[in-house]
Amino acid sequence: MDEEKRFTCFLDCSSRFLSHLVHKARSSFPEQTHCPLLEMNGLEEGVEFLPTMNPKTVEKRGPKRWVVVTVVLIAIFLFSLLVGLLVWHFKYRNVPVQKVYNGHLRILNWNFLDAYEDSSSSQFAMLSKKVKSTVEEIYRSNENIGPYHKETEITAFSEGSVIAYYWSEFMVPKHKAEALDRAMANKQSLMQMLTLKSRNPALKVESVVAFPADPSIVQASRNNSCSFSLHAKEGEITSFTTPGFPNSPYPNNARCQWVLRADADSIISLTFKTFDVEPCSEGNDYIKVYNSLSPVEPHALVTLCGSYPPSYNLTFLSSKNVMLVTLVTNAEGRRPGFRAEFFQLPKIKSCGGTLKGTTGTFTTPFYPAHYPPNLDCTWDIEVPSNKNVKVRFNLFYVLEPGVPIATCTKDYVEVSNTKYCGERPRFVVASNTNRITVQFHSDQSYTDTGFSAEFLSYDSSDPCPGRFTCKTGRCIDKALRCDGWMDCSDASDERSCNCTKEQFRCSNGWCKSLMWVCDGVNDCGDNSDEEQCKCPDKNLKCRNGKCIPEDQKCNGKDDCGDGSDENDCVGAAKAVSCSEYTYKCRSNVCVSKKNPECDGTPDCADNSDEENCDCGIRSYSKQSRIVGGLDSEVGEWPWQVSLHVEGQGHICGASLVSNKWLVSAAHCFQDEMRIRYSDSKLWTAFLGLHDQSQRTHENIQKRKIERIITHPNFNDFTYDYDIAVLELQSPVTFSKVVRPICLPDPTHDFPSGKDLWVTGWGATSEGGSGATILQKAEIRIINQTQCNSLLANQMTPRMMCVGILTGGIDACQGDSGGPLASVETSSRMFLAGVVSWGDGCARRNKPGVYTRVTHLRDWIKQHSGV
Repeated sequence: MDEEKRFTCFLDCSSRFLSHLVHKARSSFPEQTHCPLLEMNGLEEGVEFLPTMNPKTVEKRGPKRWVVVTVVLIAIFLFSLLVGLLVWHFKYRNVPVQKVYNGHLRILNWNFLDAYEDSSSSQFAMLSKKVKSTVEEIYRSNENIGPYHKETEITAFSEGSVIAYYWSEFMVPKHKAEALDRAMANKQSLMQMLTLKSRNPALKVESVVAFPADPSIVQASRNNSCSFSLHAKEGEITSFTTPGFPNSPYPNNARCQWVLRADADSIISLTFKTFDVEPCSEGNDYIKVYNSLSPVEPHALVTLCGSYPPSYNLTFLSSKNVMLVTLVTNAEGRRPGFRAEFFQLPKIKSCGGTLKGTTGTFTTPFYPAHYPPNLDCTWDIEVPSNKNVKVRFNLFYVLEPGVPIATCTKDYVEVSNTKYCGERPRFVVASNTNRITVQFHSDQSYTDTGFSAEFLSYDSSDPCPGRFTCKTGRCIDKALRCDGWMDCSDASDERSCNCTKEQFRCSNGWCKSLMWVCDGVNDCGDNSDEEQCKCPDKNLKCRNGKCIPEDQKCNGKDDCGDGSDENDCVGAAKAVSCSEYTYKCRSNVCVSKKNPECDGTPDCADNSDEENCDCGIRSYSKQSRIVGGLDSEVGEWPWQVSLHVEGQGHICGASLVSNKWLVSAAHCFQDEMRIRYSDSKLWTAFLGLHDQSQRTHENIQKRKIERIITHPNFNDFTYDYDIAVLELQSPVTFSKVVRPICLPDPTHDFPSGKDLWVTGWGATSEGGSGATILQKAEIRIINQTQCNSLLANQMTPRMMCVGILTGGIDACQGDSGGPLASVETSSRMFLAGVVSWGDGCARRNKPGVYTRVTHLRDWIKQHSGV
């Protein structure tokens, strides 16, 4: 009996059972009593009550009737519930669902023809027919696959001997979908079915593989309007772009694909030269690259979205002579897309080798390009017998999405039976002999940049001559010992230290710079550097230092006296009494929210907090993973300006704050004996500049200075009021590398401990020469009181103290006037400070001093209108 007949039979039986219950309920009432509840099927509807001589009997029988009625009602409810569940079980679970699989199989007894690259050729059609018949034969042999197969299409062929790529569509009852998935995933079962059914097959097939596919991607293979096939030529680079690039954006709701091929025994090197699609977000546009002609996750090399600067490493390699690039777009967004290049390389025959000597270097294949998938390399390293050997990984990027670095189950480096993966700072692995072996493994999906390493020989009795030896084997300068910074990855350089008078002793014994005390950051690790700075328990510390009970925060009253207890409250910003710490709307109404300007949420009734917000956003959403006093990326700091004096080159920096105005430091424009730096005619501004040696690049905008306005209260002895605004002779055009930074409101709060970025082409060391490439460094705001004591009470309210974050990083000569930028809400950047002065460059406990823009914001607006 099939399921539908069983279901009908069940309903019939259930109805009879329910009728029986009702009949039994009726029979439980006295014969002389007529109840309209039970007489509605053509029977008399009157109610007749006969007298009785024994009222107690009636009283006892009454509750029995209602118990029965209650039971009947419960039975009816349970019956309805059961019927509903059974309707779902027998009906809705059989609703068919679409399942699509991408796969490939290898044909051993067939030779590849060039004509197979052309899907319109007769040879392609002939072989497709044979492969399709073979695939369908496999499906028919399995009861969990065959009945639900709807369609199969062969999409491509490639060498080896011949690999056929296909997709198959199924319509399967929902409750059978899991069994279908298991059957399709069982490669061994698929091959057994083919062997049993095909006694004398026309095609000798092995390695039948199928993976769940995205149906929307499959649709792209049916629509050739955005499908392209390219073959690399020996010794040539082939370019391709998204449709319309660069003059118009790529289409919406598109599914595009590029089939890339190379000659046999070659691999493909693919580089995205320009890349600009929608920001990374669920449902947004993306590019995906596959190490196969089947768009399946196990063969995906990378998923890309957002925008990248030209200097970003976007080079990927295949392990075979084919590669597939797909573009998936939604109904929104208008972006240029990409321009890419590819060429063929000889296939890697071996990887690794034997390395001998006292020192040497080695990297993953094709470093710094992304290493190929399906790769295993082994390096056997040997140094002289009287020495020990260690390996130092200077750069290490072996990261795969979703893989915990503690397990390293996919790509990894293995040394001395320990696996390493993920993104790691510089580290050392040492051996207690003169030999060491390094192994590298990559699986078939998602590759990364790899590593750059060196091996060194050392004397075990003195592994770091003249330097400090970390427990990890790394050698560091002795000056870094007990300096408050963790230079050894295991912190062995900061243990058992005697703190100096310029350091704070943490409760755990570590020594930290006094400048980090009471800055709101737990530098000690046990919070002892912040414990003496707090208010008592259940109290809140106001910005002015006053302590108030916690329950007075966000109560609509200014209990602090500076309004800080009503800032940063959850929910909509409220109108509060104005103070020097509260944001004032154009309507002169002050709101409680902290730093509300340009955060994407209108907090003022007149929306004035969200006006003039075309600033502080970088065109490139992706930046280098390498940070800290190093070269910046092209377009990473589009508001950075280089100010040149003819015959002297770069002198000072500046920040672009509108299409015609710059902010810089007043001390840059003070006259000297022979040069009138205050004369605007001497100065030329270069905008969009990254490399000082390429000032004529097409992206660079060059402007003369119309006028220079320095603050009238500037003191060339104390450097108080060290700020100036410069007007350009003509407006600049905003571009990917030229954009303004946001100016903060006078009430904007940049708290102690906050990380900021300083950039410039200044000297990279004290007394050194200026940098050619724009440098960047991450530094931290220091508590003003603490900083004032470190700098002999030279600080004024117009100055802010910012110190090194990792040691040895600071602004220096030539950076003056440049920006100190703060990342705020939605990654928007604000000009927190202007590089002003310092006691040397990056000296220990000598932080840099910057002009505090918030205290001079009104002056900037008065003279520039910005």
